[in-house]
Amino acid sequence: MNTALKITAFTAGLATVFGASYGIGHATGGSSPKPATAAHAGHASAPAPSDQASPGGDGPLPGGLQISEGGYTLSLGDPYVTAGAPADLRFRILGPDGRPVTAYRTAHGKELHLILAPRDLSTFQHLHPTRAADGTWRTSAALPAAGEYRVFADFTPAGTSQGLTLGADLHAAGDLRPVPPASTGRTVTVDGYRVTLTGDLIPGRSTRLGLAVAKDGRPVTDLQPYLGAYGHLVALRAGDLAYLHVHPDGEPGDGDTAPGPDITFTTTAPSRGGYRLFLDFRHEGVVRTAAFTVTAADHPADAATPADPASPAASPSASASASASASASASASAEHGGDHQH
Repeated sequence: MNTALKITAFTAGLATVFGASYGIGHATGGSSPKPATAAHAGHASAPAPSDQASPGGDGPLPGGLQISEGGYTLSLGDPYVTAGAPADLRFRILGPDGRPVTAYRTAHGKELHLILAPRDLSTFQHLHPTRAADGTWRTSAALPAAGEYRVFADFTPAGTSQGLTLGADLHAAGDLRPVPPASTGRTVTVDGYRVTLTGDLIPGRSTRLGLAVAKDGRPVTDLQPYLGAYGHLVALRAGDLAYLHVHPDGEPGDGDTAPGPDITFTTTAPSRGGYRLFLDFRHEGVVRTAAFTVTAADHPADAATPADPASPAASPSASASASASASASASASAEHGGDHQH
């Protein structure tokens, strides 16, 4: 699939309420969880046990917080756009020699994955731009509201084995009306699908979450592969939009992973606090996005109890958030020939 961290007070408020990246994946029913396969190692993945972050936030810096890393820099052509109209995004990845990178390793069928999210985490888009021979990337993006957005470029340069996630700010002019991330329960609804989250995020510890997909009261058991998996999950930490792109345990065709209803993930939350989780899944030829607001706490009972999705106050927010993500996903998929857009 990380609308504005425009106002310092608002940002500080989010940082206080929220805080840390999340852990994923307990499969409910179906086969037992498996380690992520080599095919899923292309994107930024959960830290190895020796690199796990401590609950206090020590350890490796999460992805997406830097515009430059390892000699590589994300260079936006024009970081100032107008909200309410399609934006033509152009950017380059500059290498250690200062020149645009023109050779990349492919991960999940793409050389580069681009994530776009507002600072308030109300929406999410996962784009697949096209690259010109001179190294310039280009894509169209929807910016429905004014504010500060974060652009994440997830890629691995050719000749290297370490994937990078670089982040840069995109400023959308217009009438800014910041709102906090929508509260959700353990279940959200998008386009008639009910997606239920199980498991808890515990900072500094590898944990698992499961996401089960149902429609019309029945489990969906024929999810379709999407970029080499039955689901893709992106977690963004509220406050600074630290980025964590994780992948499901197992993959289609491995002889053990069922096409639903459960999709299982494993990751490590780098710190305590709040996160927005964006799950992309494909069914009946359409990619949809389910969004959750979660809290990483040392003891799950310490986390604020999510709003009951069945309550009048919680359900519209969750549905509106999921629907906004789904609209961006559907329009982007049409524009990019089915590429995944959260």
